Amino acid sequence: MGKSKSKGKIKKTAAAVLALSVVAATALAFDWPQDETSSDSFFSYFGQFRGGTMESSLIFRDASTVKAADSGHVAAIITEHTNDYGWFESTLGNAVIIAHDYGFSTIYGNLDEETLHPELFDMDTVSVGQEFGESGNSGWQEGQSCLEFQVIDVEQGLAINPRNLMPRIGKELPLSVGTVSLDDKNGLTHLLVLEKNLPAGKYAVYHTRQDISVPYKTVVSLNGATVESISYDSMKEVNGKLCVTGNSTYPASTIYPDEKRQLLGNVQLNHGLNRLDVTLVDILGDTKTVTYNLEAY
Repeated sequence: MGKSKSKGKIKKTAAAVLALSVVAATALAFDWPQDETSSDSFFSYFGQFRGGTMESSLIFRDASTVKAADSGHVAAIITEHTNDYGWFESTLGNAVIIAHDYGFSTIYGNLDEETLHPELFDMDTVSVGQEFGESGNSGWQEGQSCLEFQVIDVEQGLAINPRNLMPRIGKELPLSVGTVSLDDKNGLTHLLVLEKNLPAGKYAVYHTRQDISVPYKTVVSLNGATVESISYDSMKEVNGKLCVTGNSTYPASTIYPDEKRQLLGNVQLNHGLNRLDVTLVDILGDTKTVTYNLEAY
């Protein structure tokens, strides 16, 4: 049985609690937790559908030395990945958890136990750039030796998109609007490439998801006015499930009703002509929009 170190509750180091995590995030800047890599070469984005849930980690593609993204307190070192540590849903395998200012913590999962630096088990604090060891395949990523990196706002109960706080290197993976469909109140799916005349009423708007990248934001507009925007800057725990926020909070089962589709938003089609715009926005603010002219009867 491997070594395990836990310091119980993560120590809070902020002098005051900020009202919103996004406000705190503007005061923080994390370094890369491993060697810098191009932004278009991650294995999986934050918010991607994997293992039946929304991924709360940013998963790197290449094996590398793992290091502290910022200075902080060593909250826990987990080397027995059968243990249950908190509410995050992915199996992290061997992991290091560091507590930072503003109630934020960073989690470095899927580490190789054999390369973990022994002195970590006796350290109370680490400095930015402190090396932990090598990424491995101890966690849910078994077979894929890459770092699983999480940022948690302990004060607000949020999983934060790590890319909010990391330097951005290189180009983004291009976003593409997949096959768009509308589900009516009876659960019947209408493919917009085939149907342009629909009954008036409320619809859930979906598109075929991409395998790696996830939009930073999805926007659904009707006749030029935004009716819903769903953001992937963070996920909040609601009733034990991680949710993203739009006009409501949506768990994985709503955002990803099956292996292929992703919810873009909800819309009410009124009688007559409706111009439906669906837009994907990346973290740099670049957009991809597709427009449909629909007749509702």
